[in-house]
Amino acid sequence: MLDSSPAQRASSHASERGPAAAPEAAVHIRGLNKTYRAAGKSPAKRALIDVDLDVPRGCLFGLLGPNGAGKSTLINILAGLVIKTSGHAEIWGHDIEREPRAARAAIGVVPQELNIDPFFTPRQLLELQAGLYGVPPKERETMGILRALGLADKAEAYSRSLSGGMRRRLMVAKAMVHDPPVLVLDEPTAGVDIELRQQLWQQVRALNARGTTVLLTTHYLEEAEELCDRIAIINHGRVIADDTTPNLLAQLDSKDLTIVVDRALDEVPPALADFDVKLSAPNSLSVHYCVKESPVAQILTAIAEAGLTVIDLRTEEADLEDIFLQLTRAPAEDASADESRGRDT
Repeated sequence: MLDSSPAQRASSHASERGPAAAPEAAVHIRGLNKTYRAAGKSPAKRALIDVDLDVPRGCLFGLLGPNGAGKSTLINILAGLVIKTSGHAEIWGHDIEREPRAARAAIGVVPQELNIDPFFTPRQLLELQAGLYGVPPKERETMGILRALGLADKAEAYSRSLSGGMRRRLMVAKAMVHDPPVLVLDEPTAGVDIELRQQLWQQVRALNARGTTVLLTTHYLEEAEELCDRIAIINHGRVIADDTTPNLLAQLDSKDLTIVVDRALDEVPPALADFDVKLSAPNSLSVHYCVKESPVAQILTAIAEAGLTVIDLRTEEADLEDIFLQLTRAPAEDASADESRGRDT
């Protein structure tokens, strides 16, 4: 995890915009609903159901969920691309409905798809994007953004000549031209190799360390566990978990202990009958146990009583994938009340 707190990492944006414009929650959502109207033989679909969510200022926040969970709908509502059915959402203190221009100026969105003109250079693309956002030429930080993302030496190269990782970073640069305090990264490492993912992780950490609040959606659970201060999990349109990453990981009070003994076994020794033990290999025992019960000493004593010598042992703790699977296996709730929640607008 990052060394500095989210509040400390947000200090630069907070100081630049003043205390009144630096809310505690960079993104504030209450009772957000989205229902897509019936089309043809397809019934109405509730994509978001009573979503409450706060993204703390300066946080590196992960939004996880299986395909169709509602992540993209939520992001598109924040970006102004989809109209909510009901509820309230603010970006950097600006209501997305009452203050759409200010809200959109406070957010930069990096989509999954690469939408880069191959015949423009990175410098030209950023200048064009800044112009679209109404950033005056004297206030543009084109080269500074390119330097921050390791693209300064490619400023005058045609975008079509850039590697896949460079194009991803260029997408992030485009989203930063208007200096938004909130940056949304939608599956930024989808389809890239491990080396490029590590490079992008480094750039995301650097942006967050300079004060940018980052909202990250990803299918790579190890990515969220590695990067994020806080994680929310959405499933069937509902937020089913929202907590700090350490607190989420602490929800599963279980470990697996693998013990390698000095000889091959045909079955689990009777001395271990009181524990959840399986024979995973002829000379290897797998023990599943609850951490709060602290049975490791008893297990090792039972192994000694069985006349076995421990050659090696290792433990595996629950990770974010375990929590994700546990929470998202719940079935969808009955959506027959779609119409009672209001029509799509």
